[in-house]
Amino acid sequence: MRNLWVDTRAVAAVEFAIVVPFMLLLYVGGVELGNAMAIGVKVSETAHTVADLVSRNACVTDSSLSTMLGASAATIAPYTSSPYSSTSLTVIVSEVSTDAKGNATVTWSKALNGTPLSGSVTLPASLGTPSPANVSLILGQVTYQYTPNLGYTISGTIPISESYYLYPRVSSTVQYPCS
Repeated sequence: MRNLWVDTRAVAAVEFAIVVPFMLLLYVGGVELGNAMAIGVKVSETAHTVADLVSRNACVTDSSLSTMLGASAATIAPYTSSPYSSTSLTVIVSEVSTDAKGNATVTWSKALNGTPLSGSVTLPASLGTPSPANVSLILGQVTYQYTPNLGYTISGTIPISESYYLYPRVSSTVQYPCS
């Protein structure tokens, strides 16, 4: 029994067998977390891009909005193969206007791979409480359905989304459609 207790010939193999699963889990988790964080940055950039492109116009048409939505969806590359055929990416641009009491409603909205907004909207507290009265804002919203490469069975698809508000730059509102 004493010889068995002091025998150290396979200690390294046993330690390796104990440590490898934890190290692999740590490595795979780090890779997936890094991918998700990179996509989060791209989603934020895309929401800013679509709001910025629209806010630079006094009026927009269906054609110009489609072009802007397509261009903004290209900013998330390489995470989608084609911005026009991907169902994992939803881009929505809207104009939100407030009344004299600060109640916000959607004036117009256009979407890429999704449903345009309609009805009333709750503005974030960072814009002021109560909401500013008689203003128009351009709202860019992006949602990306992230599917982890290796951890899909554990977490499933994870929605990563961002909203971005900008004031129109050229006029007090962005007219849609142009008249």
